[in-house]
Amino acid sequence: MTVGIVSTGIYLPQQKMTSQDIAALSNIPEDIIRQKMGIHEKPIPDKSDHTVQMGIWAAQEAIQKANIDPKDIDVVIYMGEEHKEYPLWTASIKMQEELGAVNAWAFDVQLRCGTTIMALKVAKSLMTSDDKIQTILLAGGYRNVDFIDYSNPRTRFMYNLGAGGGAMLLQKNYEKNLLLEADIITDGSFSEDVVVPVGGTKNPLTPSHLTENLYKLDVLDPIGMKERLEQKSLSNFLKVIRSSLAKSGYSEEQLNYLAMLHMKRSAHDYILAELGLQQEQSIYLQDYGHIGQIDQILSLQLAQEQHQLQAGDIVTLVSAGIGYVWGAITIRWG
Repeated sequence: MTVGIVSTGIYLPQQKMTSQDIAALSNIPEDIIRQKMGIHEKPIPDKSDHTVQMGIWAAQEAIQKANIDPKDIDVVIYMGEEHKEYPLWTASIKMQEELGAVNAWAFDVQLRCGTTIMALKVAKSLMTSDDKIQTILLAGGYRNVDFIDYSNPRTRFMYNLGAGGGAMLLQKNYEKNLLLEADIITDGSFSEDVVVPVGGTKNPLTPSHLTENLYKLDVLDPIGMKERLEQKSLSNFLKVIRSSLAKSGYSEEQLNYLAMLHMKRSAHDYILAELGLQQEQSIYLQDYGHIGQIDQILSLQLAQEQHQLQAGDIVTLVSAGIGYVWGAITIRWG
């Protein structure tokens, strides 16, 4: 049995925040925003760009490109963010209804910015274990940019957060763009380093929290997190990439394209160099910022549009998310 990627879909808001805008809000020189942080501009939501709705728009594009009837979708997996139209709400069921996937069943998954990798692994496992599941839609949206306070230097590594939606259609025994093996690492020692400190059961939301601008992402132990993360982050990136390739029967020398999340430029270049890749074997998302778990789908779709993928290419998608999680999955393209 094989599982192939039939199509992808992307939705990006029209509204943009530029490096100049970020510099003005953060009091960081614009050349540092552009050169070191690697942000030229990023999409941000307007009043109609709700999280799940952006995922629906991306899914509609994927369905149209695949030329399939939504009634033929067996499962809808929402792999977007928890921050969405309503709290305590199952987004996948809304997507199923809006897309006309009336014969599907639906559920949500979440692993921060590692969700797409995890959702692909889950979808493949479902197809392997259930003969009746032939077609799965993965879709979701992201707008955690809403939780960024540009005056808080503790969160400057998240100033790249943007907004958008992404989708993938998978089919069993589709003999193109074969989904191979994944590798995922989670490390709970970072689980409470990056949080929105108010609004949960530990510290329920109050009017004063809002007036004091506390309902935002924050880093509770910035020095400790930086020291611990520097010891593990880039090595775990490389570990999951190499492990995913090895599980799939390939070596890093055979890797043709790396679909990587947006990170600071020096880290991006380091990963490529360690794997022996050239700049043209990845796309640096400096004009998009970090759209959470959508980054890998965006990179893959951009690579297709820019004719950077050839039949037979070995492609690896790689992610990292606060928590902390690192994940990678490999595809044999074409």
